[in-house]
Amino acid sequence: MDSSTMTDLALPVNAARSRSIGSLEAAVERWAAERPTATACSAPDGVLDFAGLAERTTAIAGALAAAGAGPGTTVALTTGRSRLAVASLLAVWRLGATAAPLDERHPAARTAEVLDDAGVSLILGRRPPGAPADLPVLDPESARGGPFAAAGGEIAYLIHTSGSAGRPKGVEVTYAGLETVLGAMGTLHIGPGGLGINPLSPAFDGWLWCVLLHLLNGVGTAILDLTDDGEHVDLAGRIAAVAPRTASLTPSLLASCADALAGAEVVVVAGERCPRGLLEVLLARHRVLNVYGPTEATIAATCADSARGDDVTTIGRPLPGYLARVLDADLRPVPAGTSGELCLGGTALARGYRGDPDLTARRFVTVDGERLFRTGDEVLARPDGQLEFLGRLDTQVKVRGFRIELGELERVVEQLPAVLAATAFVRTAGGTLGVAAVLADGHDPVTGALLVREHCRTFLPEHLLPSTVDFVPTLPYTDRGKVDRAALALAADAARPAGRAPATAREHEVCAVFAEVLDQPVADVAADFFELGGHSLLAARMVAALRKRTGLRASIPLLLGNPNPAALAAELDRLAEVSA
Repeated sequence: MDSSTMTDLALPVNAARSRSIGSLEAAVERWAAERPTATACSAPDGVLDFAGLAERTTAIAGALAAAGAGPGTTVALTTGRSRLAVASLLAVWRLGATAAPLDERHPAARTAEVLDDAGVSLILGRRPPGAPADLPVLDPESARGGPFAAAGGEIAYLIHTSGSAGRPKGVEVTYAGLETVLGAMGTLHIGPGGLGINPLSPAFDGWLWCVLLHLLNGVGTAILDLTDDGEHVDLAGRIAAVAPRTASLTPSLLASCADALAGAEVVVVAGERCPRGLLEVLLARHRVLNVYGPTEATIAATCADSARGDDVTTIGRPLPGYLARVLDADLRPVPAGTSGELCLGGTALARGYRGDPDLTARRFVTVDGERLFRTGDEVLARPDGQLEFLGRLDTQVKVRGFRIELGELERVVEQLPAVLAATAFVRTAGGTLGVAAVLADGHDPVTGALLVREHCRTFLPEHLLPSTVDFVPTLPYTDRGKVDRAALALAADAARPAGRAPATAREHEVCAVFAEVLDQPVADVAADFFELGGHSLLAARMVAALRKRTGLRASIPLLLGNPNPAALAAELDRLAEVSA
């Protein structure tokens, strides 16, 4: 084919539906008949086999129907970390209702916004913080069911992503889109048996990827809760205990637990760019899939698969049922060998953003008679059709695998009367979020920083919390009149004080552990763990490494209260004295 058309017509929708094992309903029936006692879903609260999955799905669907759920109604799900997670989701879909998965650990204020935006009429699971007291709640554990009629609906689920206007935006994914991605998953040829892990937040559509991929192929889903238990979480240990056949993880998480996946047949990397070095380690042991897809295109849109000889440093080619075009700013195909914006099409595209027709019109466009979604991602189409991911074209960024609108963090910070203006950025050191703000007269920076951090913890999930809060007299601007985020990021890194070198054996020990876990030199005992790029997952690794090296009962609370080597070393010395 003429390479000049590679960025346009050479990436077509596969019009013929690829062979798969059928619908989710058929999959449940098949595995309940063929593998009734095999694990369908395991979680911290127990195990459900495939026969039990079929039974509980029917019972919950009957109870939901009796409560009024059906096409046009939205049901919030807070069961994402339980053994009934899959049954609850399937029950909603059996009725043609819309599922709105929630993470009950998100701040109450954010949950309240999501519930309001989604127009939820019923909660399936436990009432989360922030939910109105008068919103009905159905307990799936006690659901006994009753007669109901299966029905078709339009919107299968709502996933709320970070919103540039400051509020989470609800993406309306259709049942047609769901069928498209299920058909694409069926082409990946993952045989039945064993378990696949799902350690992701239920509010993230990566959680759906894990559940659906496993269920379609007769693989059980092991839901892992990676939150702190008051002491520490051994991530690699929890994964190794499952001995998974498949694993779908972000590169950040994979880097911390790759050895625990030694027996896995298939490893899926997704959510962020995967370093070549990590890919080489994975390729030596596993079949590797590099999967890419925004929520607006129903979970996954392209895939590179090592089993068919793809270059998994790329995001591969469109999955069956998807179309990919590389366009310029005027939505025209770019010349061969030129990068441009990745625009996706096909039946998997979401209907749009709930209650926001203006944003829907901006992001979902019609080009040459085809409806496309503008991803905002810059890619390069290679002559062989594989797509190289180059980065973002707008203020939406990826931090630890989460797609983030910097505007949401800015909006929350600017809610404070003490803040006149705020700009968020990604720090060059550690790849974490920072925020720079202009402080109102009469407020001091120390108190202001405390206010900002406390306010952010109240309204934002962990992945949106800034690791640094800086105050500036004015915000810098580029020659185009836009805030210069890059300058703020450089200034934030340069402003970190040099501190002092470790002076005691314990301080040297702690600095060494910091360097090991954070994968960067740490020679300053005043360096803050979180400002250096630490987060909850790395905190768990940090605690485990400290315990191994020192033999002392280090804990997450100890690290949170003493986030720099000097303070942490002093506390460890006190622990050693008490233990002596």
